[in-house]
Amino acid sequence: MATRLARAAVAVTLAAVGALSVPDVAFADPSPAKAKAKLVKLNERADEVVERYNQASEAYKTAKRKFDALNAEVERKNAQADQLRKDLVTTAVSDYQSGPITSWGRLVAEGSPETVLSGMASLEQISQARAAKLAAFAATTKDLRDRRDQAKTVLAEADTARDKFRSEKAKAEKMVAEQTKLLRKLNAFRSGDPNSTGIRYTGPASGSARAALQFAFAQVGKPYRFGGTGPGSYDCSGLTQAAWRTAGVALPRTTWTQWSWGAARRVTLDALQPGDLLFSKGLGHMGMYAGNGKMVHAPQTGDVVKVVDLDDYWRARLLGAVRP
Repeated sequence: MATRLARAAVAVTLAAVGALSVPDVAFADPSPAKAKAKLVKLNERADEVVERYNQASEAYKTAKRKFDALNAEVERKNAQADQLRKDLVTTAVSDYQSGPITSWGRLVAEGSPETVLSGMASLEQISQARAAKLAAFAATTKDLRDRRDQAKTVLAEADTARDKFRSEKAKAEKMVAEQTKLLRKLNAFRSGDPNSTGIRYTGPASGSARAALQFAFAQVGKPYRFGGTGPGSYDCSGLTQAAWRTAGVALPRTTWTQWSWGAARRVTLDALQPGDLLFSKGLGHMGMYAGNGKMVHAPQTGDVVKVVDLDDYWRARLLGAVRP
């Protein structure tokens, strides 16, 4: 009986192990239709992951810059405190070796009334200078302690932001690997050319919008890369930021921050003009309206900067637009 139970347990265990491995085997060679469907979902998830990665990256850079500035201030304050400390030590040593210069008894014993009066005035000045040094030293050391405390807090923030950045980067890299694998199975992976000279913009834009679109069109054919800000590769917000920078407009780095930046500059989708920034629902993706029903954008992993028709598919995905 025990033997039969043991065999049954082994059989159940093997069956469970086999069941766990079935999904991997089944997915090892998906049909083109299933692979395309999975790719669509992956791309949507990737938009969100890449946006979180960009946000974490910017948060870390901001925290690191703040810490570096505070740390430099701490070093300057520390140098000031050291110099003041040396001055005070020199004064203390001098007093020890020859007696305090502020001794009135010495003045009375060594000089005439006129000398005493003159010396008293000098001593008052010396006393004020010494008091000023002591006060400066006290203020500097207090400020130094405060700055060090601030730097410690900011460093902790930077460390947290760095850890978040690393976590989101790992998720993005895992997503990219999945996308790349599927695209290669579908023979749809496009590596792009980092040295592409793009295409000429011939649309109706003018002024700064034209300058931005001329730059964006010159990037056509370059690969998409999450976190890319040029010149050899771009992600969606990296492309729009770089394009409008050439036109003299400083956009924030990420899709979320560009949408927020444009809170007072939003326009309706039926009133688009060339150069307007287009944002997808969920703010995971964005592009730039080129005019004539076209959009230029950096799509996703395995694709390149391209110009596409702003058709029903894309219009259904859009949340809104911002005019820089």
